[in-house]
Amino acid sequence: MAAWNMLPSADSIEHFSRSELGLLPARTNPTVPRESLRLITDWYFWLWAFDDGFCESELTGHRAAAVARALPSLLESLDGGRAPESGDAYGLALRDLLDRISAIATPEQLDRWRSAVKEYLFAQIWEAANREVDLIPTPEDYLLMRRTTGATYTCFALIDTGGGYRIETEDWYHPDVRMLSDLACDLVGWDNDLLSYAKERRTDKARHNLVTVLATHKSLSVQDALLEVARMHDEAIAAFVDRRAAMEAWAPSPVLNYVRGLEHWIRGHIEFSFGSARFVHAWPEDTRWPQAN
Repeated sequence: MAAWNMLPSADSIEHFSRSELGLLPARTNPTVPRESLRLITDWYFWLWAFDDGFCESELTGHRAAAVARALPSLLESLDGGRAPESGDAYGLALRDLLDRISAIATPEQLDRWRSAVKEYLFAQIWEAANREVDLIPTPEDYLLMRRTTGATYTCFALIDTGGGYRIETEDWYHPDVRMLSDLACDLVGWDNDLLSYAKERRTDKARHNLVTVLATHKSLSVQDALLEVARMHDEAIAAFVDRRAAMEAWAPSPVLNYVRGLEHWIRGHIEFSFGSARFVHAWPEDTRWPQAN
């Protein structure tokens, strides 16, 4: 991130270093070859830098128009079009990542990743629009958009590429695989909402957090909203286990490997979060949150 000038200061470099962010790609991709892990790690770091430095910035993250104006250059970088401008740190780094992924991915794998990234970028306009008018989205809107705004699908799209195998198109779009991917994305997103609530409450009113969404629109206390998220999480885990068992009757080895990758992501994300100062130090001891207002 520092090499591509995505971090503005020595303090921000120290902050990212202290958070031990490299543990997330390592824990969520524990069996991939070293070079693939390096590439995956750099993609996760790009997402972190872009989210913190651009999407949540006071200058851009609270103005939907500012986010929208930034998209053309990023989309050009993503499609291998015109070269980014010399001062476009995010675009230059994104072009480098595109070239490196292209070198190891099939055209189909590359398109899956590229499509997921585009959806993520466009979803940032929705989040910025909500911040601009101080809007807390409804549960229905939030649950739909959370799958995209969290960029988790962009990471899932690299599971088979990083692992050195390929899922066939008909298997990638099989209802079992799509449902398991959706459930894994939900679980990662909801876990993140639970674990990052304290940090987000301080910095962004936790506007885009399932705890706040449920507390606001269902008139729950924060404690009851936390418990409701936990209940939803348990139901999603049960659904994942049931669908995985059904899938084993037909799934070839690459699909089973991919689903195992989803399981690594669900568990690895939790392990990383409990060990990262980014999250654990945000929660004061004996925290008791008052009724949401």
